[in-house]
Amino acid sequence: MDSEAVDILIAGGGPVGAALALALEGSGHRVLLAEARSADSNGTRNADSAGARSLAAGDARAIALSYASRLILERLGAWSGLAVTPIEAIHISQQGGFGRTLIRAADYDLPALGYVANYDDLQRSLYAAPCSARRLSGARMTGFDGSTATVQTQEGPRIYAPRLTVFADGASVAEEHAAPAYNKDYRQSALVAWVKTEQAHCGRAWERFTPGGPLALLPHGAGYALVWTTGLDRGAQLRALDTPAFLAELHASFGDRLGAFIEAGARSAFALALRYRREETRPHSLAVGNAAQTLHPVAGQGFNLGLRDAWELARLARDTREPGSGRFIDGYRRARALDRRAGIGFTDSLVGLFSNSDPLLKLGRGAGLLALDLLPFARRFIARRMIYGARALP
Repeated sequence: MDSEAVDILIAGGGPVGAALALALEGSGHRVLLAEARSADSNGTRNADSAGARSLAAGDARAIALSYASRLILERLGAWSGLAVTPIEAIHISQQGGFGRTLIRAADYDLPALGYVANYDDLQRSLYAAPCSARRLSGARMTGFDGSTATVQTQEGPRIYAPRLTVFADGASVAEEHAAPAYNKDYRQSALVAWVKTEQAHCGRAWERFTPGGPLALLPHGAGYALVWTTGLDRGAQLRALDTPAFLAELHASFGDRLGAFIEAGARSAFALALRYRREETRPHSLAVGNAAQTLHPVAGQGFNLGLRDAWELARLARDTREPGSGRFIDGYRRARALDRRAGIGFTDSLVGLFSNSDPLLKLGRGAGLLALDLLPFARRFIARRMIYGARALP
């Protein structure tokens, strides 16, 4: 079977892969986006019926976007019309200990620290933006030898000869074909659901550190997107509870600040691990997004880091006709090294520092939260790291 030449093949058409295809618009490269999901699930469904679905009915697929991610999505033409709930402030505290801090967007002259959107709405918005890249729906890479890629499509296998292959979004896509990854099992699970409280959220997010892991409430529609990190056994128990018992357990862990928890959608859970690729060892290939690094959900950095991967790769690709060369790959790796290391280290250190009941660490955590609240420069550093990462947008 003859191979077809393309400049950049993007394997994985989730939000990071779709954003990369948009960011490469006007670069002069022939771009092919291979996405495993069908075209119907990527944005051709009736928008009115999709928008009418009820969050309370169990749509727990929420995604946190930093303000910097908004700036990127605006440049990509994928922001206007995207339904989001702004995060105007974040309240951070620990269960059973003193110390808390409040980070407010108004202190940094920003309209919001970040936003919460439905995953599927973001996907549709990215696919609705004008893009000249070829899109193969229902297509999955099944082979890659460094020079050719085999893509299984609905019409059968196709062979491509890309200058650069980019593994995007799905860690499973890259597992067999990209560089080996570092793995760290946190022995935790994240339970996600949509919940509602007696008190309105007023644009405030909550990060509550408990001995079992962080409990995050992100304003989402008329309620909150819950991300509750616990031990594996505890997570399974919580998921199996009926709704009243689950809401009672949630209230006991979070406290009384929002009154009672009165409603919950369907619950799902997934195991947590840190995975990242130290360097690319396969020729003519790179990994971005979850294929490059999968982070703990604490501080909501995963997608935002991946979106910056895509933006930087596209920026560098505009200045080369050889995107798969060793020089290009080394340059991309250097450009992303600081932000990637900082994002990985920031989330991993938070997990180690806050997911335990050590009395000395609890005292230190309380002192640290109190210091953040009293020292504006320290609070600004944390806020900028959460919003922009370790590097500002070019």
